[in-house]
Amino acid sequence: MSPKNSVLFLLFLLFHSTPIFLCDLTEGRHVGNGRKHNNDHHGHWGRKGNNGRPKGPNPPAHSPPPSHSDDRPYSSRVFDILSFGAAGDGVTDDSKALLQAWEAACSVGSATIEIPSEFKFLIRPVTLKGPCRPDLVLKIDGVIMGPSDLSDWPHKGLLQWINLMWVHDFTIRGNGIVDGRGSHWWEEPESLFQESTYRKSKIIPDTKPTAIRFYGSQNVTVRDISIVNSPQCHLKFDGSGGIRVSNITIMSPGNSPNTDGIHLQNTNKVEITDATIGCGDDCISIQTGCSEVYIHRVNCGPGHGISLGSLGRDNSLACVNNITAKNITIQDALSGVRIKTWQGGKGWVRGVTFSDVSVSNVETPIVIDQFYCDRRSCRNSSDAVAVSDVTFNGVRGTYARQPVYLACSDARPCEGVRLTDVELSPASERHLRGLLRQPLCWNAYGETRAPLLPQGIDCLQKGGAAALLLSGASAQDSHPSDQCLP
Repeated sequence: MSPKNSVLFLLFLLFHSTPIFLCDLTEGRHVGNGRKHNNDHHGHWGRKGNNGRPKGPNPPAHSPPPSHSDDRPYSSRVFDILSFGAAGDGVTDDSKALLQAWEAACSVGSATIEIPSEFKFLIRPVTLKGPCRPDLVLKIDGVIMGPSDLSDWPHKGLLQWINLMWVHDFTIRGNGIVDGRGSHWWEEPESLFQESTYRKSKIIPDTKPTAIRFYGSQNVTVRDISIVNSPQCHLKFDGSGGIRVSNITIMSPGNSPNTDGIHLQNTNKVEITDATIGCGDDCISIQTGCSEVYIHRVNCGPGHGISLGSLGRDNSLACVNNITAKNITIQDALSGVRIKTWQGGKGWVRGVTFSDVSVSNVETPIVIDQFYCDRRSCRNSSDAVAVSDVTFNGVRGTYARQPVYLACSDARPCEGVRLTDVELSPASERHLRGLLRQPLCWNAYGETRAPLLPQGIDCLQKGGAAALLLSGASAQDSHPSDQCLP
């Protein structure tokens, strides 16, 4: 081959081999990155980097390309709280890790914040704010614990422990436990003077923290978890709507005063099903501004039963309507199903049905009390929250003090009360709490239908004409519905 041809041949080989070499380099770079992502523990995102700070949510190399029409890169992401520095030993404060996991997941659609099983996380009071991308899940499989010492709680304006605000299309679920460790809050102040925790905290607030509180939230689901030992209320919804609570357990001992199980206020479109609740106060408390509440298959006790109210305190306006509680079991409780209002209040309660209620050793199974007072004395007032269209149907079991207590206002008698298929008998002698009392119906108007036991339970005044004469107008006319509109 001539020298000229040799040079041309070498140039030809060099030209065609260079792309192959470059492609090999490029492929090597991609493979290296893929190995780095695949070695990430459990594939969870947001794990710590070498500098100890959480990484951003970079997707694994093997992840499929996005198939969404929006700008969400992937349909599901898991943010393990351990990835953000949580110790999970029940002693170290893991609040910061929870807040960082929330911040990272909040901006990602269909994300899950994971509280893994077999770990205990000490969390001080935190606020988890939205709005977040839809379908955010807080998955609690481990244990979340509140501070055990009163001195570890802030005391100015403290109303909740885990505070969720402005979230929508949000779910809390899992097999774990939320433990408020509230025993110190339940003790009488006199017994705390000698304790160092009391001396450090200096004051026990009248309003104690709620364990989990939702505010201004929509389309929220809470299911499968257990909430125990809250300093006060266990689960609260305020100014929210589209609430679903199912298959949960709420428990605190009988010496835990004012510890409601589920507390609703200014909240509508609520469904509570398949719940077991036992605490020191109301199993379910329904306050002003609530409507379209459906309660089904709830096991309640000990405590104070299912309550509407108290309503109208300090001459305030209270409006509650369209409440249904069905297939309810209540045992060892102060009351079964009740409505309680303060004298001097304004507004109305109407469209309430309690049906298929089984009671066992309940002091007073059926209650309407328009003279409610939790003080030593309360000032009399002629005004009252009007109560109408209330049905008690299929209430059966045993009572320990009084089967029926319907004490309605002289100025605003109860109207449209129905007692049907009510069969109550005294609890056995060893369970009685004081002398038995006869059924009471005071200014309560409506109708009854057999069977009705015990004798005297058929004490309602018939119809509503007498009530109109006493009040000078119907209860609804005196409190028009537009008073309760926002």
